[in-house]
Amino acid sequence: MRLHPIAAAAALALASLATTPSLAQEMPQGADPQGRPQQGNKLERVEINARPQSDTELRRRAPVAKQIYGREEMDKYGDNNLADVLKRLPGVDMQGGGPRMRGLGAGYTLILINGDPAPPGFDFAQLNPAQVERIEVTKGPTADQSAQAVAGAINIILKEAPKTTQKELRVGFGYTAVRPTPGASFTYGSRQGGFAYSLPVSLFEWRGQNSARNARHMPGADGFSSDSLQDNEQAFWGHGFNTAPRINWKISDEENASLQAFIQKGFWNNRQTYVTESATPNAVLDDDALNKGTWHNIRLNSQWSRRFNDTQKLELKLGAGDSGGDFRSQTYRDRAERRLITGTNEDRSVTQAGKFGQLIGDAHSLTLGWDLEWRRRDEERTVSELGHPQLPDFDGQAFGARIQRQALFIQDEWELSPQWSTYLGLRNERIVTESRGLDSTIRNTSSVLTPLWHLNYKLDPKGRDLIRASLTRSYKAPELSAMLARPGISSLFPDVSKPNTELSPDRLGNPLLKPELATGLDLAYEKYFTGGGMLSIGVFHREVKDLIRNVVSLQTVSWAGVPRWIFQPVNISKAQSSGLELELKGRAGELFPALFDAKLPLNLRSALNIYRSKVEAVEGPNNRLEGQQPWSANLGFDYRFSSLPLTTGASLAYTPGYATQQTASQGVEQSRSRSLDVFAQWSFNRTTSLRIAANNFVPVDTWSSTTLSSGYGSRSDRLGRTNLNVGLEMKL
Repeated sequence: MRLHPIAAAAALALASLATTPSLAQEMPQGADPQGRPQQGNKLERVEINARPQSDTELRRRAPVAKQIYGREEMDKYGDNNLADVLKRLPGVDMQGGGPRMRGLGAGYTLILINGDPAPPGFDFAQLNPAQVERIEVTKGPTADQSAQAVAGAINIILKEAPKTTQKELRVGFGYTAVRPTPGASFTYGSRQGGFAYSLPVSLFEWRGQNSARNARHMPGADGFSSDSLQDNEQAFWGHGFNTAPRINWKISDEENASLQAFIQKGFWNNRQTYVTESATPNAVLDDDALNKGTWHNIRLNSQWSRRFNDTQKLELKLGAGDSGGDFRSQTYRDRAERRLITGTNEDRSVTQAGKFGQLIGDAHSLTLGWDLEWRRRDEERTVSELGHPQLPDFDGQAFGARIQRQALFIQDEWELSPQWSTYLGLRNERIVTESRGLDSTIRNTSSVLTPLWHLNYKLDPKGRDLIRASLTRSYKAPELSAMLARPGISSLFPDVSKPNTELSPDRLGNPLLKPELATGLDLAYEKYFTGGGMLSIGVFHREVKDLIRNVVSLQTVSWAGVPRWIFQPVNISKAQSSGLELELKGRAGELFPALFDAKLPLNLRSALNIYRSKVEAVEGPNNRLEGQQPWSANLGFDYRFSSLPLTTGASLAYTPGYATQQTASQGVEQSRSRSLDVFAQWSFNRTTSLRIAANNFVPVDTWSSTTLSSGYGSRSDRLGRTNLNVGLEMKL
């Protein structure tokens, strides 16, 4: 599996760990940080704690490799959206508005809300962290959740209904460009008899501006070489709200029911203005544009559970969702409208799941279950050029895609001994996809069998030193939008009676896409310190079949009188990806006792991730998976002043520049990126605090470029900006 360089590095790190006194500290025999006595196999199922377990303690006790981040981590920087929280987590990158794990692209990371798949188009930037209880990051799939987790899964756990009446108000202002934008969230929760309920509501607004310089060297309007340089100013703004009401009903000591809704509505605007600095007479240029639209996400989930006795439990779930939006896009040249695009899209889904749990003796926890999903996407679009329909055969026609997924699974959490435990799972998913076009319907059926094995070994009886290993199979299903055979014509070459260029292709979905299949191996060592810190060293490897990649090729198409360059997703080949993941966090005095006092209220955290990948169908060098950086690093600290009610901290994320060979004729290059976030929190009392934060402080400019084997290419330079936030939190 060509893992030897990374495995060697991990072995070296483990060897150095054994000889490092500061990392070998242990508690006295029989002691426990929570003051609990030692427990054997039979008693680990039920624990009574005087206080909630910490994020680190929950991570240590999880049956599979998992990172957990609670309210403390989310509140530090006073973020008004969850995307800013995720970008600081080890091994997580935010690209294109979505999180990516292990350097893998969109779709390889399973996004869950309360354990259920997030609605299509869900945007983390529009969810307030005040509505979230914790974030769970899992490095491998489990049988009771969808196996669409090649890179891992991010599970957003929304706040539960409280046990006592709670009122919490947060108001704040942010600034990126033009003017400050307000935001507010209010949560009310209470309990009456067997009912507990909560009603969180968030109002948000955003306003920003991007500045870029775009250079192109490509065939011009006459087919001969051309050059152009344009400055671009992009202003974007909008507003919206979301709410996630929840009701819990305790029917009896053995029976419970809950109803959770998630409702989100927003309005967005985007204006682009271009100034041409230089251009040859035959150059094709971008036009000014004004875009606006709306979106909505509505999701309703219900859950019922009943415990029949001390060893048997049944849980049923039913959910329904509706997501969609509409848009209107106009382009202008010399203040005259040239192109008008209007459209709508809607995703509807119904899910039903259930599982039955059975304790077998003192060592086995067996679960059997099923997972059903029906999802449908419908799109309509109309494009006119200079007042005339661009593609009369396609304009106004409904295009759609459907997916049906049925899964059965079985899993067993098995306590082999006081030091050995394992998780065995088997999941079989049947996936039926259907793409509907003008007069044709294409249907595909595939079945994915995913065996899962997670193994944990405690090097000491207290479980302070763990070795975790897993062997899993997972998959990545194509997005429904990528399967729609609707053409999108190049904005630079809208005349389909003439050719376009490889740098400005038309776009077309592919209804024949198959799911990607991945076999994964994970190995990690975790050491937990007595003061709450931890060290993790892990390696992973993935073998991917039927890799989906967007490919640009010259094709003869029905809507054009000449061959056109087409940008289309295809199952291109096999691929491999491997990595080394290091994480270290804790109090400074515990991690480095020779440098810091043990009582110093300084917390440190760091992470280093190294990735390597290869796509077999593309010749090297740089034939890596698209968007996977060679390495990334995170450093952070927070410090609480003893003489003042003040806490401050900073977090630095860095990714180097890298090149990717996408096809035999096309390569892309991305500059290095750096993000520095700083914050300060002043606590007036136990219920009121003020936070001031700056995200992307001291920003750096970035650039990206595309190069073709023909010598043509393009480059875009972007100006970095700082986002400022001021927030007041009051627990009423």
